[in-house]
Amino acid sequence: MKITVLNGSPKGDLSVTLQYVHFISKKFPLHTFSVHNVSQKIKSIEKKETAFDQIIEDVRNSDAVWWSVPIYVCLIPAQYKRFIELIHEKGAEESFRDKYTAVITTSIHFYDHTGNNYMHAVCDDLNMKYVDFFSPDMFDLLKEEHRKKLIDFAGSFFDSVTDEIPVTKSYAPVIYRDFIYEPENHSEKIDAGDKKVLILTDSDDENSNLGKMVEKFRNSFSTPVDVVDISKLDIKGGCLGCIECGFDNRCTYTGKDDYIDFYNKKVKTADIIVYSGNIVDRYLSSGWKQFFDRRFFNTHIPTQTGKQLAYIISGPLSQVQNLRQVFTAVAEIDHANLTGIVTDEFGDSEQIDNLLQNLASKLVRNADNKYVKPVSFLGLGGRKIFRDDVWGRLRFPFIADHEYYEKNGFYDFPNIDPSEHKFSMDMIEAVKEPEAREMIRKMIKPQMVEPLKKMVETK
Repeated sequence: MKITVLNGSPKGDLSVTLQYVHFISKKFPLHTFSVHNVSQKIKSIEKKETAFDQIIEDVRNSDAVWWSVPIYVCLIPAQYKRFIELIHEKGAEESFRDKYTAVITTSIHFYDHTGNNYMHAVCDDLNMKYVDFFSPDMFDLLKEEHRKKLIDFAGSFFDSVTDEIPVTKSYAPVIYRDFIYEPENHSEKIDAGDKKVLILTDSDDENSNLGKMVEKFRNSFSTPVDVVDISKLDIKGGCLGCIECGFDNRCTYTGKDDYIDFYNKKVKTADIIVYSGNIVDRYLSSGWKQFFDRRFFNTHIPTQTGKQLAYIISGPLSQVQNLRQVFTAVAEIDHANLTGIVTDEFGDSEQIDNLLQNLASKLVRNADNKYVKPVSFLGLGGRKIFRDDVWGRLRFPFIADHEYYEKNGFYDFPNIDPSEHKFSMDMIEAVKEPEAREMIRKMIKPQMVEPLKKMVETK
């Protein structure tokens, strides 16, 4: 059986994820694995038609395709995202149709599920026969029990191809509305005061729905608003996964392009940041993914703490709930407030006008009040994954993270108040007696709410 492996790591052969593929290749020597380092060579693949065609020809002649990729910022690296875009731009979808496929991702389990959801949807959109995904911790290959799981996963996949098992799609095709947004000119102007408002977009088409929504939103303010097209910035490339930034937040691109200076001077100093973009294969563009990935020069240190964030989206966001979850998670993990998202998907210009106006008003009000809503599981869970790994195995090489976390109280491991601990231990002993257990069982609900009721009554 011939397997075409599309390696999504910018590190090429030094990819952690690719070692899982090599391990499977060793354990299943009857199968042939053809590896293409598509992320590492993405610029060559973009420029040279023959480079792209060779990969597609290999896919066409294979029995199955494996997507092997690390998780970067809740998804896949920007370079891999760009390759997927090229498949559609160059009309190569048919080469993937009906190919059995699986996804292998590695991470520290930080939003690997959103990355895997995205890849599953990509496979469904290409009409592939998606079998399963395998998403271990990046170092699970060192553990015998996980090596066995990997062998079982691979064996099951090969059996699926041999037996031609039927598969079902999990993601329906995304349907775009044929709608042209026509904004009205009249609207009440909002004074942002001393708050710096920054709109970031990746489109310079002023006549597109996105361009008109951005302009309408900008004109909602009576005070100056900075609008920047990120596609015009000098950004040499995506994050390389080299973690040179881990020691002191110095990126390998330092001094080589505009990104770091722009981010430090414009993004970090803004009070209100609005990201605007088009839905492109269940995410935003690869240009946006590159922008988000490159923020990693800050490693896992929050850079949007206390800021008000919003998104202006052209496209059917309601059909891509995975992306909405990513937006929410990134804001909460970064200690920022996601004030709202406005899209053009429901095809009503007047409604869009009103939504944009209301969004501008809410952003200023929240900024004035320094409002940041309580985090959900998306934020709290994500923060704790970083906290635990930076405290432990990732303290080196992420020294900058550790120093920041220690200084800012991020190591909020359970510290039980002595009196609370004593109360819990006493009650555990008490409920060992049947009569006491029944009495306490009846008291739990009223006692739980009592201190909250007192707060309501007295404050």
